[in-house]
Amino acid sequence: MIEIVDALESKITLLLDKYQQLEQQRNTLQERIIKLEEVNKLQVEEVKHWQEKCSAMKNAQAMLGSNEYKKETKHKINTLIREIDACIAYLSE
Repeated sequence: MIEIVDALESKITLLLDKYQQLEQQRNTLQERIIKLEEVNKLQVEEVKHWQEKCSAMKNAQAMLGSNEYKKETKHKINTLIREIDACIAYLSE
């Protein structure tokens, strides 16, 4: 009977040790997840920033009349002219 109790105590001790190890590992992984989520958020913001810069550069090239963006430039000019005409019409009312 004493051997069975000793065996159970030994197994319980091993289980508690394993539980503590897993608990530490879980805490470590949760901290890592939080850090990675912060890094991910920063990277998403940086990607948005660069996408906006790229869009601005394309618009600048279009406004400058780059051969690559002539159609886009004409479209933007026509849009600006329509907006100006609408403003003039609104002011003349």
